[in-house]
Amino acid sequence: MNKVLIIGGGVIGLSIARELKKKGISDITILERGAVGKEASFAAGGMLAPYSETNKFDDFFHFCEESLHLYPNFSEKLFEETGVDIELDKAGTLLLAFNEQDISEINHRYEWQKKAGLAVEKLSATDVHKLEPFVSPDVLAGLFFPNDWQVENRKLVEALHKFCELNEIKVIENTEISKLLTENGKVIGAESKTDKFFADKVILATGAWTSLIQTEVVSLPKVKPIRGQMIEFRTAKRLFSKVIYSTSGYLIPRQNGRILIGATSEDAGFDRNLTEIGTEILRSVALEIAPSLMNLEISEKWLGFRPFAADGLPILGEIAENLFIATAHYRNGILLAPITAEILAERVVNKTNSRYFETFSHKRFQAKVVR
Repeated sequence: MNKVLIIGGGVIGLSIARELKKKGISDITILERGAVGKEASFAAGGMLAPYSETNKFDDFFHFCEESLHLYPNFSEKLFEETGVDIELDKAGTLLLAFNEQDISEINHRYEWQKKAGLAVEKLSATDVHKLEPFVSPDVLAGLFFPNDWQVENRKLVEALHKFCELNEIKVIENTEISKLLTENGKVIGAESKTDKFFADKVILATGAWTSLIQTEVVSLPKVKPIRGQMIEFRTAKRLFSKVIYSTSGYLIPRQNGRILIGATSEDAGFDRNLTEIGTEILRSVALEIAPSLMNLEISEKWLGFRPFAADGLPILGEIAENLFIATAHYRNGILLAPITAEILAERVVNKTNSRYFETFSHKRFQAKVVR
């Protein structure tokens, strides 16, 4: 195998390219329909939160947890390779309760996670305010997840892109692939409106745009965009130390005083319009968590398209001869980038299997034959 073509230049495609390079693949090309890393990866919140966001032990939870454990080394190596600090922040995550229903929810979460041996702490309102003085006085209780982290996702994309530049990984932007090229049932490349690109192996890391690509060798699984709007405030100094959730949304503090508020979840196709109702929903999330933000102006608004499969789980593995897929990470693309890159690159280079390829196979969407 001499040449690998990766379609999609978000955090998943970039991470796979880096891992392939480290495994000795010399000829790697990334094709990106727009600008590298400027879609879902740029719009994300950067939360690494398998514990505060789970309600059960299953393969998906373990997949997320394994990827989280890769992040310290991933972050350290990226800094050594590129000089870019992706700001891995291990301050933990708070989940707040503002009414009796919230309290019931966090009590349930606490009991099962504690029984399962996970690190979680139950907090009184006083405890919450000791950790985060600017949280609303209306908070009743909370949970603290010390092993949930965050990363500056835009710095992560910057670091991965720089790795490509430093390691002769070819990146071609503004190139939208319309179909895959095949010969004798094998995938041999991809085609845009103006060019053809040939390769020994092709990897689809196409996110929400996966279903728009035509191919004759396999029926690609349906992946649709779920629009997520976010807003941002800026403060002169950092007011919060931790990611803070309510049942309505979340607040993400950055080292430089940025405060991100997210996120809506809208089945609106590829509509790129920011909406007034979306902004108001997010402002209400912010003020529920921290009324002290009331007088701040929104400094930035943006949106992204989360790639969503029918069951909300990723689609990974080898789906035809010479064709691989890594998509539908939905709300967890940043978290799952290290492990996705690791197992997929192993599969491409060494034909190594992973139990996650069975769990997240595209075949789970195929109609079952009734006999």
